Amino acid sequence: MLNALEVFTTVVVGVMVGVEFSVAFVINRILDALPEDSGQLGRAHGGRMLGAVMPVWYIGSFVLVAVRAIAGWHQHGTGLVVTAGALLILGVIMSILLLVPINNRGKTWTPENRPEDWKEQMNRWDRFHYVRVAVLIAAFAVLVAALT
Repeated sequence: MLNALEVFTTVVVGVMVGVEFSVAFVINRILDALPEDSGQLGRAHGGRMLGAVMPVWYIGSFVLVAVRAIAGWHQHGTGLVVTAGALLILGVIMSILLLVPINNRGKTWTPENRPEDWKEQMNRWDRFHYVRVAVLIAAFAVLVAALT
C-alpha cells in the first residue's frame, strides 16, 4: 500500500511540476511571440483556467506528501519527504503572496481595459514564476530521491 501511495504521489507532483515548467519555458514564450493582442488574451485565459486548477493541485500534492511522510514515518527517506513537503509549502506561500495577486489582475484584462504597465506586470509574474518553478523542481527531486 505504501508503494502505491509513493508512486501516485510521485506522478501527481511530477506532472504538476511539468505543467508549471511548461508554462514558464514553453507556453508563455509562445504567447509572447503571438501578434498584436493575442498573447495578452492567451495569458488572461491561461490565468483563469490554471488559476482554477492549480490551487487544488498544489494542496493535493502537499497532502499526498504529508500522508506519505506520516504513513512511512519510520521508513528510509522520510526526512527527505518532509523536506519535499516544506518546499511544496514554500511554493504555495510564494503563489499566494507573489503570483496570485498579479494573476488575479491579469486574468481580467482585455486589450480595452489593461493597464499601461501590463507587460511589466507580466514580466514580474514570470520572474516570480521562474523562482517558484525552481522550488518545485527541487521539491520533486528531493521527493524522488527519498522514495528511491
